[in-house]
Amino acid sequence: MQTYGRQPIVLSKGSGSRVWDVNGNEYIDCVAGIAVNNIGHCHPKMVDALKKQAEELIHVSNLYYTEAQAELAEQLIDITGMGRVFFCNSGTEAVEAAMKLARVATGKTDFIAVEHSFHGRTLGSLTVTYKDMYRNPFKPLIQDELFVPYNDSQAIADAITENTAAVIMEPIQGEGGINVPSDSYLKEVRQICDETGILLIFDEVQTGFGRTGEWFCKDHSGVEPDIMTMAKALGGGFPMGAIAAREGISFGRGEHAATFGGGPLACAAALASIEIIREEKLVQRSKEIGEYFRNKLENMSLDGVVDVRGRGLMLGVELDRKCADLVEHGRKNGVLLNCTSETVLRIAPPLTITKEEIDRVVSVLEQA
Repeated sequence: MQTYGRQPIVLSKGSGSRVWDVNGNEYIDCVAGIAVNNIGHCHPKMVDALKKQAEELIHVSNLYYTEAQAELAEQLIDITGMGRVFFCNSGTEAVEAAMKLARVATGKTDFIAVEHSFHGRTLGSLTVTYKDMYRNPFKPLIQDELFVPYNDSQAIADAITENTAAVIMEPIQGEGGINVPSDSYLKEVRQICDETGILLIFDEVQTGFGRTGEWFCKDHSGVEPDIMTMAKALGGGFPMGAIAAREGISFGRGEHAATFGGGPLACAAALASIEIIREEKLVQRSKEIGEYFRNKLENMSLDGVVDVRGRGLMLGVELDRKCADLVEHGRKNGVLLNCTSETVLRIAPPLTITKEEIDRVVSVLEQA
C-alpha cells in the first residue's frame, strides 16, 4: 500500500554513520532510521548478539521465562530508575500500553496532551497525537481531543477534570519540530500532577538511550514520570518497545499482553545496544559531539535559518520556508536528511557520527 513518501533510492548496506544504495552511492545518515540507530548501522556486537541468539532460541511467547528477558528488565530498571517494565514491539504499542495502564491504575478515562505532539498512529495513540491529518480520517477515537499549548503548565492545570487519568507529553517534541521546553516546565507539570493526583506519562520513544546527551531526556530536569514509553533505539535497529512504571503502578495478570513482546531476539538486541552505549560512552559522546554539531549549524552560511535548537544529537534547524528541497539536495550530495513539521530539518544521526562527517553535512547544507 502506498502509505509512505519514500526517497528515490534503494539502500542495501550500512556501517556506522554511513549507508550505501544498490548503485554503490555513499551517504552520511542524519536520519538513523528516525532516531533508531543510535549505535550506528550493523555494529559488530549487535550482529554477533543476533546471530548467537538466533542459533539458540528465536521465539517462545510469554507463557515461559527467558534469561534475556529477565536480564533486560533488570537493565532497564537500572537505567530508568523506575520499578516495573512491560515489553512490546514498537513505540505506538508502548503508548497504547501506557494509556491502558493509566486507565486501570486510576479508574479514570481521559488524557491531556499538548499541541504539536506525536505519540503514534493506532487509535489510542492517535487520540493524543496533534495533527488533524493523522486523526480526522479515523474518528471517533477513544475520547474527545484535548490538546493544550506546549510549554504552558497553567494550561494543563486548567484542563484537568475529575475524569483526567494522565498527562502525556514528549520531554522534547520530535515530529512537532524539535521543540525544547523551558527548564521549569516539566517540574511545574510534575507538581501539578502530584497536587491533583493524576499520572504523568513521558514519551521517550525518540528521546531515549543517549539521543539528547543523557540516558533519557527526563534526566536533564530530574523529573520522574509515573510511566514512560521507550522504543526506537532500545533495540538498536531491531523492533522493540517497552514501558516502565514507578513501583506501585502495574498491570494485573491478564490486563495486557503481547505475543512477541520481549522475545529472545528482541531482548538480545536490546541488551547488546545498552552494552554498546555503555562501553563506548555514547551518552557522553552525544552530549559533546552534539554541541559541536549545533555550533557548526548555528554558524553555517545558509539563508533563511530561523532557529537551531535541540539537545545532544537531537537537533532541529528551523527555516523560514519548507525544507523539502534541502532534503533532496542533501540526498543528491551524499547526506540523508529529514524534514519534519514542514519547515524544520530534523538531524538525528547515529551517536557514533564523527566531526569529519559533521563537517561534510554542514558543507552540503551550505552548498544548498
